Amino acid sequence: MYGELVPLGGGDPIPLLQKKLLVGRRPSCDITLDFSNVSGNHCVLQFENGYWKVRDLGSSNGTRLNSDRVYEDEWMMPGDTLIIARKHKYTVQYTPEGIAPPESDADSQEEMSLLDKAGLTNRGRRKQSGRTEGGSNVSAADIDDDTWNQLFE
Repeated sequence: MYGELVPLGGGDPIPLLQKKLLVGRRPSCDITLDFSNVSGNHCVLQFENGYWKVRDLGSSNGTRLNSDRVYEDEWMMPGDTLIIARKHKYTVQYTPEGIAPPESDADSQEEMSLLDKAGLTNRGRRKQSGRTEGGSNVSAADIDDDTWNQLFE
């Protein structure tokens, strides 16, 4: 066993039995969370260089690590809180097996624009309602409720 996810508020811990685990609502997932707000393939957990990391798979309701939205691979440290689909909260428990993990690309998100963080600068389909500073066409219709809240909280 490589660690476990301990539900906040009680419940049975979820053992992390493999080095790569698909989390989602589908029965084919390694960790199945049978809740309507969890996407079929919601996120992936991967044990790499002695540390766990998480990546959201474009889920509808998002994945957060310690309240921060996960966009790319994010390292999870022992004691971190993993939040799946806004409601399902787990404490990450494991013993690291190596030196500190390398800095991830996600650590540099503070330097990204809000549109980059929201994933709107690389979207293929745009509505012709306005231009951002970078020249990308964006309208309020392009932004889902979660992203809108992220941008304007």
